[in-house]
Amino acid sequence: MTQLATQTPVPSTARCVAHFVRSIREVLQTMAHVTVTVGSPALKTSPATTYDVSGIIGFSGGFSGSMVLSFQKCTATALASAFAGMPIEPDSPDFADAVGELANMIAGSAKTGFGYDTSISVPSIIMGPGHVVARLHDVPCIIIPCKTAHGDFAVEVNLKAPDSPKPQKGSAT
Repeated sequence: MTQLATQTPVPSTARCVAHFVRSIREVLQTMAHVTVTVGSPALKTSPATTYDVSGIIGFSGGFSGSMVLSFQKCTATALASAFAGMPIEPDSPDFADAVGELANMIAGSAKTGFGYDTSISVPSIIMGPGHVVARLHDVPCIIIPCKTAHGDFAVEVNLKAPDSPKPQKGSAT
């Protein structure tokens, strides 16, 4: 079972997490016509997962790190099918594509609110029970628990904020 702590995320991480919460709701509602109830974000204290399918997006530039979108296989199947508008089975090549695209849209939408030039990677998909996704160790990993009528899932945000404040437009460099 994933371990959560009740510590408050650091301010820059909290700011990013708010963008992910907004993005999760918007992407799932718009693209899969699914209402998401987002739980309270918390500090993840264990690298282990209890999920079967994960879509991973890397971040580089202003913010660096990763976002992991994780599901049980039955939830991933239902949400990928809702997203595609037709049934998709986990052994179909379209399944990984749909999970990857959902992860890509959530990460891409969230990064628009960061205020820094940040790039995202092409999604990677891991399937199989009990997998572990390595993450940056020098920054907190925040887990955002989510519930839908199709099942629960989680988004893990492990981002390092830029070292210096964002330069203001029109300021001398």
